Amino acid sequence: MTQEPLQRSFHFISGLPRSGSTLLSAILSQNPRFHAGMSSPLGGSFDTMLSQLSDHSEFSVFISNDQRRRILKGLFEGYYGPEFSAEVIFDTSRIWCARLELLRQLFPRSKIIACVRHVPWVIDSIERLVRRNIFQPSGIFDYKPGGTVYSRAEGLAKGDGMVGFAHNAVKQAFYSDDPSNLMLLRFETLTNEPARAIAGVYAFIGEPAYSHDFNNVQYEADEFDRRIGTPGLHTVRPKIEPVVRASVLPPDLFSRYVNDTFWLDPALNLRNVKVV
Repeated sequence: MTQEPLQRSFHFISGLPRSGSTLLSAILSQNPRFHAGMSSPLGGSFDTMLSQLSDHSEFSVFISNDQRRRILKGLFEGYYGPEFSAEVIFDTSRIWCARLELLRQLFPRSKIIACVRHVPWVIDSIERLVRRNIFQPSGIFDYKPGGTVYSRAEGLAKGDGMVGFAHNAVKQAFYSDDPSNLMLLRFETLTNEPARAIAGVYAFIGEPAYSHDFNNVQYEADEFDRRIGTPGLHTVRPKIEPVVRASVLPPDLFSRYVNDTFWLDPALNLRNVKVV
């Protein structure tokens, strides 16, 4: 007997690293109707499959666009099988902002929540992790112990770097022809005003409100973080509150990236993307 496909909604969490995506997932997961977590394997699998279905393969002559749609959508339905009982699935990947139009074609009612943060503080946060785990070279830098704070920042910020790619992907989505399924969620709002931030998310995705506990947030991925040599990468503090501290970056390095917060300038928000 053929099992009927599960009836549920898909949404996507994307944006800059170290900008609250894990915290957002931990909060949303308090709702028993929701499933959300750290970055899943689907982003990479999606791009690999898209490449394999292209003219890169001599068999592409046998594949129509309708078949491509079914196969790509099947990745999500296969990964989030019956063992995931949630009615609303949030998949997380920095790739999703760069695939905004594709996701709209596959899931017309889906939304992308892109977490953003002042770029120098993103780089600062990664540098602090590196220094905290000085005896464990991080997978973020291919487990190489060499370099300086300057070379690490430059590697992160370049176009194909961990921060640079994500920043460019958010900009691409922000300035796309139709960003109506995109919302930018500021790290500063999430940590200073979590109730307002989450209310904005619920309103954007069209789900009824849920009473979240912002003083008892739980999430852990300790084994994953240990395996990539970056303990604490996905650590979430139980109580949501802003942490005021000085940057570990040299002042000249910090100042290189202070003007990268395009989402704060209303004149640049040409299509009225929702920014919370």
